[in-house]
Amino acid sequence: MCARRFLLFIFWMILIFVAGAFAIYQYGGSILRRGVTPQGHFAPPPPRTGPDYRSDASWLSKPGISPDPSQWRPANQVRVDPIAAGPAVFYVHPTTYLDRDKWNAAIDEGGDTGFRDALFVRSQASAFNEIAAEVWAPRYRQAAFGAFLLKTTDANRSLDLAYSDVLAAFDVFLAAQPKGRPIILAGHSQGALHLSRLLVDRREQLKGRLIAAYVVGWPISATADLPAIGLPACAAPDQTGCLLSWMSFGDPANSQMILDGWSGSAGPAGIKRDVHDLVCVNPLTGTRDGIAPPAANLGTLVPTADFTSATLLPGAVGARCEKGLLIINGAIPALGPYVLPGNNYHAYDYALFWGSIRADAARRVAAWR
Repeated sequence: MCARRFLLFIFWMILIFVAGAFAIYQYGGSILRRGVTPQGHFAPPPPRTGPDYRSDASWLSKPGISPDPSQWRPANQVRVDPIAAGPAVFYVHPTTYLDRDKWNAAIDEGGDTGFRDALFVRSQASAFNEIAAEVWAPRYRQAAFGAFLLKTTDANRSLDLAYSDVLAAFDVFLAAQPKGRPIILAGHSQGALHLSRLLVDRREQLKGRLIAAYVVGWPISATADLPAIGLPACAAPDQTGCLLSWMSFGDPANSQMILDGWSGSAGPAGIKRDVHDLVCVNPLTGTRDGIAPPAANLGTLVPTADFTSATLLPGAVGARCEKGLLIINGAIPALGPYVLPGNNYHAYDYALFWGSIRADAARRVAAWR
């Protein structure tokens, strides 16, 4: 597992050396779109060829799978057994398919894509392994990276196919849970987008069972999304039945590449989304629009030079919600060269606050009890 393979979806880093950092900051979005658009048109798969979520082969993590990447821990953390009476966690990984040959990855894509799938489960879903009875993470026919930078029929159909897999996986996950067992939902980027749809479509099934939903790295509107989702943004660190969402940026932040296509789009009830209505719940405070100094951060994941392991560094990175974005500050450690245009720390939305996310989930589980 070498650094070359770590989070390769940030391939545009090559462009920094070609066009210069200033050009990427100003025009990175348009350059990126031209370089990642999948070739040809979306072609729907043959009927009944989707993943079988009754099989372990369709899951990255679930009870009985070994080795299970969700059970990873930082090198300097003491291993603690999961809580048998804890909640079940359903986690959906972000985009890891970076090729342009098709609009959706295969369920068994393997190679670098499969490596990155497991890597994100280790670095993100692992934040919940201490408080959860079970962690489930499906493989799915994820949309290619380029689908997120386009407003086309092909892109929409690609995303719909990916979501249909996530929904099918969730139904199998839910059916496997004992009656009354509480649930935590977590996802990032593409995974968070699919969770935002799932929360609407499975609102009744989740009623009275959801401790919290960590819908991270995807913009959520307070007026266009939350009413249909049926959850408030978390306003207290021990609140349950609420949603956490944030997008991490350095200062100064340029969110144009992320929000241009989102602003003006329709929410589930047809209400248009607006950049002035973004939900930002600070993972360091557990509250909407929170502000916290570096000392409040219980631990940032800092990888080793070869990215085969990581240690937890507390007290390094602070954060404040500002205009719907989570602006980070402090002595930001060397996480790797994978910061997106506009000072966007998207790839590190969980890693920056891993220890505090772990504590946040523990507080909400304790409050639920």
